[in-house]
Amino acid sequence: MKQEKKRNSFSGSLGFVLAAAGSAVGLGNIWRFPYLAAKDGGGLFLVIYLILALTFGFTLLTTEVAIGRKTKQSPLTAYAKLSKNWGFLGVLASLVPVIILPYYCVIGGWVIKYFLAYLTGEGTLAAQDGYFTEYITGEVQPIALMLLFLVIVAFIIFRGVNKGIESSSKIIMPLLILLVIGISIFSLTISHTDENGVTRNSLEGLKIYLVPNLTGLTVTRFFTVLVDAMGQLFFSLSVAMGIMIAYGSYVSDDANLVQSINRIEIFDTIVAFLAGVMIIPAVYTFMGNEGMEASGPSLMFVSLPKVFASMGKIENLIGFLFFAMVLFAALTSAVSVMEAVVSSIMDKFHVSRIKAAAIETCVALVGGVAVCLGYNRFYFDIVLPTGSHAQILDIMDYISNNCLMPLVAIGTCILTGWILKPQVIIDEAEKTGCKFGRKKLYIVMICYIAPILLLILLLKSIGVLKSI
Repeated sequence: MKQEKKRNSFSGSLGFVLAAAGSAVGLGNIWRFPYLAAKDGGGLFLVIYLILALTFGFTLLTTEVAIGRKTKQSPLTAYAKLSKNWGFLGVLASLVPVIILPYYCVIGGWVIKYFLAYLTGEGTLAAQDGYFTEYITGEVQPIALMLLFLVIVAFIIFRGVNKGIESSSKIIMPLLILLVIGISIFSLTISHTDENGVTRNSLEGLKIYLVPNLTGLTVTRFFTVLVDAMGQLFFSLSVAMGIMIAYGSYVSDDANLVQSINRIEIFDTIVAFLAGVMIIPAVYTFMGNEGMEASGPSLMFVSLPKVFASMGKIENLIGFLFFAMVLFAALTSAVSVMEAVVSSIMDKFHVSRIKAAAIETCVALVGGVAVCLGYNRFYFDIVLPTGSHAQILDIMDYISNNCLMPLVAIGTCILTGWILKPQVIIDEAEKTGCKFGRKKLYIVMICYIAPILLLILLLKSIGVLKSI
């Protein structure tokens, strides 16, 4: 009881919502959502994603936040407090952010590199072929910028829940939203005539994004879109990596949990949607349908700089604003990932925040250096079960996202749906007298539908269901 009394908490629901939304709004929203939407029939993907957000995403998010608030523990110790035989699930959940943080900081360093390039007026260089490859294969600068990003994240974590996480979220998230809205509006105003005299405008790209493309729709294709949308939502909401349990443990007992979760859902969905509005019309306008095929780092660090270069005099301004937005998104997500680990160390080993944060900073630094060197001194090339080629960063991403996260989510569903029973979560959500509006849906999802969907996602992620 002594530890619970001393535990920090968010000063109000706004602080929690902004921090949790900041975690959810990360690089996955910006570089993966637009690609999947373009690939999977535009509006068809959006409709399926929205339905899943209101059902599947709501279920997982509610469960983890409620577990955190009920136990007042971090992921490493929360599961054992719920059921002593399920402590192993806390270990798996805590491993995920330990693996993710090093390579996320490396990618954060990449973002800083491009942010500085556009800030100093060198956007034209950033758009040249080979610029990104030349940078990541270097030995000094990638490590230096990774360290800079890690130091910023660690500084916020060292300051604690209120002065660090909550205070930074209240500054960064409004700026992030303003940039997202501003860039989205600008993206809808552009047009371009290529060297062949073909003129394209952004509204044509917006149509590709919004209007469902049902041409050649089959059961197999629909299932593919469903799995893609589910995977995107799964990673987008920051579930199954201990983050929402850690943040939930900082939510006061008198807070309206249901209302806060609804706001996080809305926040994340709007930003994910606007990411598509920002990127798809612009990429289509300047690069046509071929440009829509890029995703991940190649979309953000190769394709988009070429788009900005085609904008002429405003290239550096737009590039600067875009990568400022990406940097804000990366920072808030990285902070949440690190906090999941730091809070776990604090709760399990009863050490101070300073000591726990110092330990995790050192672990992330060692891992980050290894990831940076994976593109030069430690370079190798293996093929993952999914068929894609990989080196250190890809392997870490595969283990955490494709293997551990679905396993943790399945285990959480079984524990809360069949061992503890859904009423435990429902009672926690309704503790303040608020109404749990989707109670029946939650019970069906946590007991039956979510575990089945997660099993499908796991089998797809590890390459068993290759036909999907």
